[in-house]
Amino acid sequence: METTTITKSKMKVGLSHTIIPVVSATLVVVLAVSLAAAQKEDPASKKDNSIYAELAKAPQKAVARRNPLEKDPDAAVAGGKLFERHCAECHGDMAEGGRKAPSLLADQVQQATPGTLFWILTNGVVRRGMPVWSKLPEPERWQIVSYVKSLVPAGKRRDDERKPPAPPTGLQPRRALLGNPHIISTCKLRIVISAAVVLR
Repeated sequence: METTTITKSKMKVGLSHTIIPVVSATLVVVLAVSLAAAQKEDPASKKDNSIYAELAKAPQKAVARRNPLEKDPDAAVAGGKLFERHCAECHGDMAEGGRKAPSLLADQVQQATPGTLFWILTNGVVRRGMPVWSKLPEPERWQIVSYVKSLVPAGKRRDDERKPPAPPTGLQPRRALLGNPHIISTCKLRIVISAAVVLR
């Protein structure tokens, strides 16, 4: 009888040592699988850290909004002047982007609706350093949107072959001015005339 009791107690101890690790391993696997499934189920919960992610956050009503100045040829020119005054410091003289703000020539911006751009301009992206421009009068914000939409990245052509409005004076980078043969020949002429006057 003693032998039977010892064997039964050894079996209980052996089973408990075998069952606990198996149950623990099963729980870990189930937990890991459920966490992986939860992450796959909700891709929207992942944060988009793209600098252009804010464009997707515009409400549908804002996205559908049309630019009331889209047919006004002077709107883009006026918007260029406003851009130079309010936006170029961060986005660059030619909207190419810089250390402070992204390029506005990027496809994400150029393919965004005017309403989306107006919404971003009005509400800003404060956590990324873009101020809220809601105090700028609405027509001026639409002019800036017209200007941004008129920009064409280097190397790309517009579908309708329209040329974008010329940037306002002072918005052209110096390298563009130096590449202009008319300006260079005018400068040479002034230097020659100045030298002739000095030599007399």
